[in-house]
Amino acid sequence: MAATSRMSREMTDKAEKVANNPETPPIEKLRALCLARGASGIKGIGRTFKIMDDDGNRSLDFAEFKKGLGDYGLNVDKNVAQEMFECFDKDGSGTIDFDEFLINLRPPMSKNRQKLIRMAFNKLDKTQDGQVTVDDLRGVYDPKFHKKFKSGEYTEDQVFKEFLASFEAPDEKDGIVTWEEFLNYYCGVSASIDTDVYFDVMMRNAWKF
Repeated sequence: MAATSRMSREMTDKAEKVANNPETPPIEKLRALCLARGASGIKGIGRTFKIMDDDGNRSLDFAEFKKGLGDYGLNVDKNVAQEMFECFDKDGSGTIDFDEFLINLRPPMSKNRQKLIRMAFNKLDKTQDGQVTVDDLRGVYDPKFHKKFKSGEYTEDQVFKEFLASFEAPDEKDGIVTWEEFLNYYCGVSASIDTDVYFDVMMRNAWKF
């Protein structure tokens, strides 16, 4: 149900080419740098900035923005970082809104793709509380075909935790997948798929709806 290894390779290869192109606009460059780290790239940078928001005002100044890029492992030149920041700081206030930052960073998607992603999330979110946990997966995700479950190496809960982890960045796993994280993940997957028709078929086959 997560991105296949082939899709992930195609996405990262494509993103690296965009990121390395000197003609790429600042926002697209930052987006590409995130996607070059995999489908969880945008979700990962979102979480990095969220952790930095100590006062909870959901905004970042340039110093916080530059530090956040560094903490995420994107050590871009200060002038390039300034260009990126100014693209998000559209009113010239010296701060960027955290939510608007993520909205603008996500690759553009058609309404149909967004609808399919919402359908998949709602199928998992059994309690309809906006987040998917191990308990939500019981009766929704069948672990019996997982090779480590069949061999007895994994319990049902371990299979569920591994499944949830596939939507999270490698060093940021908490066993909870929010709608925002799920959407950010599939924005990355979507970036590797050119046509809406193929994306539709892929999602329906993966999620059985």
